Amino acid sequence: MDSRIINVAIICAAVAVSGCETLDAYTRESQTSNATKGALIGAAAGAVVGLISGDDAVERRQRALIGAGLGALAGGAVGYYMDRQEAELRAELEGSGVSVTRIGDNITLNMPGNVTFATNSSDLNPAFFDVLNAVGKVLKNFDQTVVEVAGHTDSTGSQSYNQGLSVRRASSVSQYFQSRGISGQRLIAVGMGEMRPMASNSSDLGRQVNRRVEITMVPVTAG
Repeated sequence: MDSRIINVAIICAAVAVSGCETLDAYTRESQTSNATKGALIGAAAGAVVGLISGDDAVERRQRALIGAGLGALAGGAVGYYMDRQEAELRAELEGSGVSVTRIGDNITLNMPGNVTFATNSSDLNPAFFDVLNAVGKVLKNFDQTVVEVAGHTDSTGSQSYNQGLSVRRASSVSQYFQSRGISGQRLIAVGMGEMRPMASNSSDLGRQVNRRVEITMVPVTAG
């Protein structure tokens, strides 16, 4: 696990304890979020957001894309490229319920369970299509990225069932992106089951927070 991600997650958790205010993605109003406070559990475990597949998997995809003729970003162009992508994602997803988090040059989208899948299902919620289409539009505009799609569940049910469900959900999202013209070479689908909670599974709110899909975009660089 990248120590920078761990450090940022712990810092964010500390800020949450002090009562930091967030912008509600649904109402656009400033508030201190219970879900944000609940993210302390995920932070204590090591990270709230970040790559699951690991640097090696991403680097293999980067090398394959570069070998296939996709240019690599370098130097100051990396940050500028991701700045533009982040700005476009925030504009496209405003009011959707999807949060956009930037850590270094990586961007992670957190898609909560109430806009993604029905309970115990890996079939995409029809209400989710507009969100995925908006993300797909940005991914097409900024094709010099590797895209990790990570599925997460709450702790209801067995660990093995939840692991399989999270993999199926990540695959559903990845396959949808491919149907919209996103190259499969850019996509990594991975499931974490119940292993990376952002909130306590002891409450309905916490379980809803934990049922999510995270999409992380990593710039294609030469090394």
